[in-house]
Amino acid sequence: MTDGASLADPLPLAAALIRCPSVTPEDAGAQTVLAEALTSLGFACTALTYGRVRNLYARIGTGRPALCFAGHTDVVPAGDAAWSSNPFAAEVRGGVLYGRGATDMKGNIAAFVAALAGWLDRHGGTPPVAVSLLITGDEEGEAVDGTVKVLEWMAERQEIPGFCLVGEPTSVATLGDLVKIGRRGSMSARLVVEGTQGHSAYPQRADNPIHRLVRVLHALTEQPLDAGTDWFEPSTLQITSVDVGNPATNVIPARAEAKWNIRFNDRHTAASLEAWMRRLIDAAAPRHTVSFSCSGEAFLTTPGPEVAKLVAAITAATGVTPKLDTGGGTSDARFIARYCPVAEFGLVGTSMHQADERVPVAELRALARVYEGVLDAFAT
Repeated sequence: MTDGASLADPLPLAAALIRCPSVTPEDAGAQTVLAEALTSLGFACTALTYGRVRNLYARIGTGRPALCFAGHTDVVPAGDAAWSSNPFAAEVRGGVLYGRGATDMKGNIAAFVAALAGWLDRHGGTPPVAVSLLITGDEEGEAVDGTVKVLEWMAERQEIPGFCLVGEPTSVATLGDLVKIGRRGSMSARLVVEGTQGHSAYPQRADNPIHRLVRVLHALTEQPLDAGTDWFEPSTLQITSVDVGNPATNVIPARAEAKWNIRFNDRHTAASLEAWMRRLIDAAAPRHTVSFSCSGEAFLTTPGPEVAKLVAAITAATGVTPKLDTGGGTSDARFIARYCPVAEFGLVGTSMHQADERVPVAELRALARVYEGVLDAFAT
């Protein structure tokens, strides 16, 4: 499986990766399997371990990489739902590969390696431009010891590429129908409003924190955050929890708590949203404690020559012109966008994180052909 000829078919490598139960943050041998495959193609591989997380950086060719493929070998747990087969057995039934990570995103990684095998073979093993891979084992977890730290390492060594392609399963109904060129930001808040406990029959002797909390939540949700932009849908704020823990109906509690999450477009930053929320909270609840966390800022790769190359390669290989989109949750592209232009493209993702996660073998091989076309596009 580690020679160029066998790597030209993505199925064996995809199956080998799936058989490694690399549930975050465990690696379970997945990156060793990948490094062996890439080394056999002539890549120089560097293992980068931070905390418990294993990461891999690989490159071939001279000069600054024209293209970097970014991805992750970690997967979410198999879950409690029943699978039709062992989630880490990588069974092929009826022309479909089953297993955790088949679409998110071990199949995509295997397809890119297969594309490399064919591309390098056509160039006699010597690539016309440098190409690299950034593979983390921490994308499905806290994302603290993965892509963020590898990017810092890359920047110190002048390894930041001209363009980065993240192999997330972006396709919706058919391979090639969607490319992500941005993502919304995500931040969460936890607010505890302090009051004065008392009897509900004598409210003048108490300070009801629930009333103050309700006024805060009303102020936060009274008006839309924005109307959206050319590339992003409107930002949203969703209250996710309101808790008092009061078993009595005639006691005003001493405190009340709420949590919420904001998915925001590029009209906002975490800092601007935090300032806005603090003003509203201070006005309605003088006694409080509040904490904010941001898992990623909004970002957009404005369509230009690089995105045009990616779109043209997808269309040429699939006959489908992809829609450019910024929807969905977050990915490690939010970190990469700080360093270089980035876009995401990969398999149809309808079964990701589900029981019986799967990918048709024909689609896996078709993605390899697309990725080989992408390599050609960025080699010129």
